[in-house]
Amino acid sequence: MHDESRRIEERVQRLHDQRIKNAVYAATVPFEVQAWQAPGEPVPFEEAAAASYEPFTMGTPWGPPWGTTWFRMRGRVPEEWAGKRVEAVIDLGFVGDWPGNQAEALVHLTDGTPLKAVNPLNQYVAIANPAQGGETVDYLVEAASNPDILADNFSKPTPLGDKLTAGDKPLYTFRSADIAILDEEVWHLDLDVQVLRELMLELGEHDPRRHEIAHALDRAMDLLDLDDVSGSAAAVREALKPVLSKPAHASAHTISGVGHAHIDSAWLWPIRETKRKTSRTFSNVTSLADEYDDFIFACSQAQQYEWVRDNYPKVWARIQESVKKGQWAPVGGMWVESDGNLPGGEAVARQFIHGKRFFIEHFGIETKGVWLPDSFGYNAAYPQIAKLAGNEWFLTQKISWNQTNRFPHHTFWWEGIDGTRIFTHFPPVDTYNARFSGEEMSRAVRNYQEKGGASRSLAPFGWGDGGGGPTREIMERARRLADLEGSAKVVVEHPDEFFAKARAEYPDAPVWVGELYLELHRATYTSQARTKQGNRRCEHLLREAELWATTAALHAPGYSYPHEKLDRLWKTVLLHQFHDILPGSSIAWVHREAEAEYARVARELHGLTAEAVAALGGGDTRVFNTSPYDRADVVRTADGSPVYVEVPASGSAPLADTAPPQPVTVDGLVLDNGLVRVEVAEDGTLSSVRDLRADREVLAEPGNLLRLHTDLPNYWDAWDIDKHYKNRYTDLLDASSVTVVEQDPLIGAIRVERSFGKGSTITQTITVRAGSPRIDIATDIDWHETEKILKAAFPVDIRAPHSSAEIQFGHIQRPTHTNTTWEAARFEVSGHRWVHLGEPGYGVAVINDSTYGHDVSRTVREDGGTTTTVRLSLVRAPRVPDPEADQGRHRFTYALLPGATIEDAVAEGYALNLPLRVADAAGAPEPVVSAEGEGVTVEAVKLADDASGDVVVRLYESRGGRATGTLRTGFPLAGAQITDLLERPLQDAEVADGAVAVTLRPFQILTLRLRRG
Repeated sequence: MHDESRRIEERVQRLHDQRIKNAVYAATVPFEVQAWQAPGEPVPFEEAAAASYEPFTMGTPWGPPWGTTWFRMRGRVPEEWAGKRVEAVIDLGFVGDWPGNQAEALVHLTDGTPLKAVNPLNQYVAIANPAQGGETVDYLVEAASNPDILADNFSKPTPLGDKLTAGDKPLYTFRSADIAILDEEVWHLDLDVQVLRELMLELGEHDPRRHEIAHALDRAMDLLDLDDVSGSAAAVREALKPVLSKPAHASAHTISGVGHAHIDSAWLWPIRETKRKTSRTFSNVTSLADEYDDFIFACSQAQQYEWVRDNYPKVWARIQESVKKGQWAPVGGMWVESDGNLPGGEAVARQFIHGKRFFIEHFGIETKGVWLPDSFGYNAAYPQIAKLAGNEWFLTQKISWNQTNRFPHHTFWWEGIDGTRIFTHFPPVDTYNARFSGEEMSRAVRNYQEKGGASRSLAPFGWGDGGGGPTREIMERARRLADLEGSAKVVVEHPDEFFAKARAEYPDAPVWVGELYLELHRATYTSQARTKQGNRRCEHLLREAELWATTAALHAPGYSYPHEKLDRLWKTVLLHQFHDILPGSSIAWVHREAEAEYARVARELHGLTAEAVAALGGGDTRVFNTSPYDRADVVRTADGSPVYVEVPASGSAPLADTAPPQPVTVDGLVLDNGLVRVEVAEDGTLSSVRDLRADREVLAEPGNLLRLHTDLPNYWDAWDIDKHYKNRYTDLLDASSVTVVEQDPLIGAIRVERSFGKGSTITQTITVRAGSPRIDIATDIDWHETEKILKAAFPVDIRAPHSSAEIQFGHIQRPTHTNTTWEAARFEVSGHRWVHLGEPGYGVAVINDSTYGHDVSRTVREDGGTTTTVRLSLVRAPRVPDPEADQGRHRFTYALLPGATIEDAVAEGYALNLPLRVADAAGAPEPVVSAEGEGVTVEAVKLADDASGDVVVRLYESRGGRATGTLRTGFPLAGAQITDLLERPLQDAEVADGAVAVTLRPFQILTLRLRRG
């Protein structure tokens, strides 16, 4: 037989693209359209309905950036269309090849009922099937003219990312708004040909099935009447039935399709636009559920459900109905799909607590799995936190984006730092916006790394980010691919069903231990530093407010614990931990609003704490310590005078002079407190840090060396830092001023001032306090650089085989060598409050109050000694998607802690992030709880969420070893229970002599519910 493959393939493509597809709508009549441009921000339906509309002509530009235009569309179904399937088809002037983040609209009836959205790949709204001739159609359409931030493929900065800079030039040109007949036979033929053609092109050239499909298509096209596509469509479809009905091979891979619409809670659009995106997509989804009984839609992010509930009650009611029918599956159990590295441990716990409670309360459903397809790596505490929240499985996609190493598994057990394992799956289809194309089906099978051990994978399908979610075309593809020779088999089902089957099939799946590090997007640990700082500070202010509110509730008559306010503030912080807000990868508008929200939350939390402390009664001035560790530190009185105080963990003490172990001396540029001696060079670096207790020099080279690197990644500016950044740099050694600014027996401080680059300045105050080996470096930067990153280096004289960095409820060790590509790829990593380097008998920690990104490297000197260097990433200057990212003022503190153990690092990390509070209080109540036992660390103290008055304490083992101890209470204890994260009892705790006995494995998290006597 002659090879006619090319002729056939080209013929099929042309006939499909130019004739069949164009005949899907058999006839059209235009709507009569009027328009009204809403002034400023979006308005309620009632205001839009009462507005004055002007005539609008197709082909007219519309929509300034971030604007809202309401269109009134009126039309009439022709009499002769009676009995036909009639739809409204609307093309707002869609652009580009991405169905999200551009023009989109929500269609309403004139009474305000939302019907369905209009999106680039989902342009229809059902009118009637069958139609009645003469039926009138009257719609109000809310159209959003969101700019396509990706239009230049992230190649250059754009002012469109903020309404303050975007201008008012119309972005779109309205193409058409019609009432149309859907020719169902042609529409099905279109899908038949698509599925077969794509399958054919993915099969090997020597595969008989490829040629069978090709010749079947060729013969079928002979039956297509080019002058009457509609009339011949049935015959063409009949000719294709034999190749569409051949069953898949018995060993074919099975893909569990799960409807999905990945909607970023903010990214290239502000939060206010996400509220509308969710309503549009969810309207589409509930409409699709009415069309397809076998449709299943998985949706995470309780915050988005709450937005719809509060703003679109009719859409909310449809969601509730779809949930009851089993077609809508709440998943994930988190408030938002948060970043996987940066939120603190308690914040990750609260993501699950608030998320799971929402689904239980509103749907009676407890979600079973973690749904995080798009976060930028996942901390190694996740398995334990997830399991303690009642989860059985974990799903993500993003690790497939690795720049260097291919992750070796798609289905596996993930083991966290404490030993907890959770069943985990990475969909090999390599997307969370699948459409069941031939290429996707082939890719899923080709990628799947569990061949021979397992035979199934999951594929989330549907257009995200405003693309409208799953479509009827995708559902039809799934039906055709359910059992088709040459292809993987598709079954649409609930993700819980997939995970149950996958685990039963593959119980001995391989184990991956430790963090799921994404070898990409490493700059998300640093970009938009003020957003990250706002998160860090609000996390700690929440801890502080809960502790002192609990103290006041126990000891101050008449004080009422602010449950509702704390709940609301927590949810605000949790929302801003979304995986494109906290990582710093959103447009300017998002980060401008985030900074304002953090400031508002901080003010309110300071107020709540002040109210709680004041409720204890005015009187003596006391010092309050929110840290779970005893403190000996220097605070300042109202007139600024330093005072040395000793304060118990989670307790208070009088503001009274206490003699420090040894005073601070200042001799030239040398600070000495008897514990450490710090020498500052004329260039502003630390020329020497001597640990006087160990009688050893800490630094191998000058410390606090500020290095400015050129930082232009290959593609994703705000997301990435690529390895070549290290090759070009400038050391900032030209200090304009190095001056002693405080010389007191309790505090010695030297200020270093620098100017550099494009008018940037840095002022750093290096401080040594009496009684503490910690050297603080308070930093004030006025930053005006572009495409740069600033790092602060501490080269220490330690041979450390690994670094230890704090993560959620513990820490993780990473090798300091680069023996393999896996270690080499970790050239920028994340940590929380501290990084520790140690060799047997000695360690050093670098502490921070708002920095996450860092790198650790080591070299061997000519004298044979080893220099291990920690470099904190302080601030970046990407230009896309926010051209002004990080510009302006930054204030933060980091510190060097010589002679530090891991436990010292933990304690000082809390101390730096939880400053002592000075306030008036008459009483001196005992701490709510006091933990005894090395490594037993209290993370949260609060009243139970059910308002029962029980006290809830969350603690963990912080050193990485076994711990035994007791938890004593400052109130009569009537009983104690161990609970899950949602404060539901698991078992009774051991109580003896009025205290709770505690036994913890390494990094174990324990939640205790304490009943008051």
